[in-house]
Amino acid sequence: MAGGAPAPHISTHTQTFHVHFAARQVSLSQAPASPAESRCYLVRHLLHRWTPVLPEQARDLVLEHCLREGGLQPLAGEDARATPRIHLYAAVVMPDHVHLLLSPLRDENGWPWPLVDILQCLKSATAHRINKLLHTSGPVWEEESFDHVLRSHEGLKNKCEYIRQNPVEAGLVQRHEDYRWLWVSPEFGF
Repeated sequence: MAGGAPAPHISTHTQTFHVHFAARQVSLSQAPASPAESRCYLVRHLLHRWTPVLPEQARDLVLEHCLREGGLQPLAGEDARATPRIHLYAAVVMPDHVHLLLSPLRDENGWPWPLVDILQCLKSATAHRINKLLHTSGPVWEEESFDHVLRSHEGLKNKCEYIRQNPVEAGLVQRHEDYRWLWVSPEFGF
């Protein structure tokens, strides 16, 4: 690259839980033009088989961490960062898994934050806090996650609706508005 700038780190790893948002937000009507641009991801992360369900307080911690990573809640303590690393479109913390809809933000050099780094940070931080809360130790999350790159405006809206309806479909609430571990960006106008 010109000027001796480092080559971009483009992660092809499929492990996903959440992504960091760049200096430029992907609009709902615009798909990324190249691999170096921010992409929207739908991510599903499962609890480890030894952790059957997340208690309510643990779900609070996970949602709080996701919102902080997206710059939607104040950063504090050890987890404080100068800037968020993701743009969060939607998140739902279910008793046995988490869904996130997000776009990576860009680092100070203009490169998207590597998804694998973002997910590792999220899993590590939340596992530590959950173990501390429950007075346990060991894995909280499965090592492998599932992610899907969204390629269109309609795909983004459809996946957001899928996340909103997840607690309803699981029979946890009758209306998505009643599920306290659900957050959807107001930009969708739902």
